Amino acid sequence: MINQALLNIVSGNFSKEDITYLLMHDDDSELFAAADRIRKQYVGDEVHIREIIEISNYCKQHCLYCGIQAQNKNVVRYRMKPDEIIERVRWSLPLGYRSVVLQSGEDEAWDDETVCRIIREIKAMDISLTLSFGEKSRETFRKYREAGADRYLLKHETSDEKLYTYLDPGMTFANRIKCQKDLKELGFQVGSGIMIGLPGQTIESIADDIMLFFSMDYDMIGISPFIPHGDTIIGASKKGDPAIVRKTVAITRIMLKDIHLPVTTAYSTLSDFEGKLEMLSSGANVIMPNITPMEYRDKYVIYPDKDSKDIEPFEYKKKLEALLKSAGRTIGTTYGHRIKK
Repeated sequence: MINQALLNIVSGNFSKEDITYLLMHDDDSELFAAADRIRKQYVGDEVHIREIIEISNYCKQHCLYCGIQAQNKNVVRYRMKPDEIIERVRWSLPLGYRSVVLQSGEDEAWDDETVCRIIREIKAMDISLTLSFGEKSRETFRKYREAGADRYLLKHETSDEKLYTYLDPGMTFANRIKCQKDLKELGFQVGSGIMIGLPGQTIESIADDIMLFFSMDYDMIGISPFIPHGDTIIGASKKGDPAIVRKTVAITRIMLKDIHLPVTTAYSTLSDFEGKLEMLSSGANVIMPNITPMEYRDKYVIYPDKDSKDIEPFEYKKKLEALLKSAGRTIGTTYGHRIKK
């Protein structure tokens, strides 16, 4: 059965039942091998690096799974100054990476004019720029795009609308998808993604997530294990299963072929540094190192014990280069845009 289900998704003649079967099946070697072959064929051996700077942990939302949710009074809040953000990017240029991600909670203190100035000054450094600031109006997205932002990351975490409504009070799945469509129409490369192991999630709903990936044709998809945070009301829940994460990445690679799939920080948190190779051999082709200044890193705690939170960026790059060399992979030297084939 696994051969037939795998053949179906490779050929594009697949069903939700095929995806569900592969997620539940224990013999994954053929699945991972197929994903690795397709990764090599469509996106090559380069691993694209997207540096992350976590610029603010203020957030107006109340997402039940997130440690920086508005109601968590134990968080020490911070917000980097605009010039501090710009200088941090400039400081990182000797690392040689060509792509940076600015990530923030939904912080209402960021006005459009300030963000657009930050975008323009970063883009003047000749690197690609991804923003991850949560839901905004179409007009705000338009301003970001016109200022030069290349990509926008807006994960929906689950496509199960009932579960989404429970986990994200005051938000709607329909509006999240509307924002993603606005971004696509405005010319952004759009990133989305899910968490595996959310309380109440089923294998069937993960299959629905993958079907949504295919229909929306996202440019980058982050697939992470759920890691509970003790300051949330679901903090006593079980962690997500890394094995299901890996299978979901592999199936997604086979179905969408030329997209970007990261080894997420959450996945790396549940393994050792070398665990990244498992994902890189199962379809992943992106790694997202944290270059947030050290004085802020332990405050952006969406989940505890984040991977490599105490490693300086230049030390991290040396470790990463050695790891990739051992697997016959190299660090990408381009902007890391999706090239559709």
